[in-house]
Amino acid sequence: MALITRFTRLFQADLHAVMDRIEEPDVLLRQALREMDADIAKDDQRSRALQHELTQTGARKAEIEQSLRQIDDEIDLCFDSGNHELVRTFLRRKLEAHQLQQAISRRDHSVQASLAEIAARLKENRQRLTAMQQKSELLAEDDADTRCDQFWSIPQVAIRDEDVEVAFISEKKRRNLL
Repeated sequence: MALITRFTRLFQADLHAVMDRIEEPDVLLRQALREMDADIAKDDQRSRALQHELTQTGARKAEIEQSLRQIDDEIDLCFDSGNHELVRTFLRRKLEAHQLQQAISRRDHSVQASLAEIAARLKENRQRLTAMQQKSELLAEDDADTRCDQFWSIPQVAIRDEDVEVAFISEKKRRNLL
């Protein structure tokens, strides 16, 4: 069993080494940066949609408040005229408006909580993206420096006349021409 386990590990290690050579780290890093950027854009879009919804619920709350004031005035008028049946109708409308107001308030709180969560996530993801972009730029600079060093680090060769003369004498001696 131990032998099979060792062969399995050896095969996996070789497979991982091959995969590492096939995958290009700089390409993978750029893809990860694009995905992070897309996630940030999606969260930003969601945040704008929730902000719009908050604006709409605020407007709807104002409409309900106006409607409640109008219903109260109508209830007062109905009580003054002694029409209790009509008072009940307006009280039903008032209760419905209160229930709608409570539902909108619950939705408003839910949207605000979602906005806070998205804002925190956006802040964290933007910081992470910035850090990754900086690391990517550093790696690109290091890679460019390494490539430049590999291809352009040929030392300047200067051959002096004295060196040529010594080499000439040495060759003549080696060939027994002296």
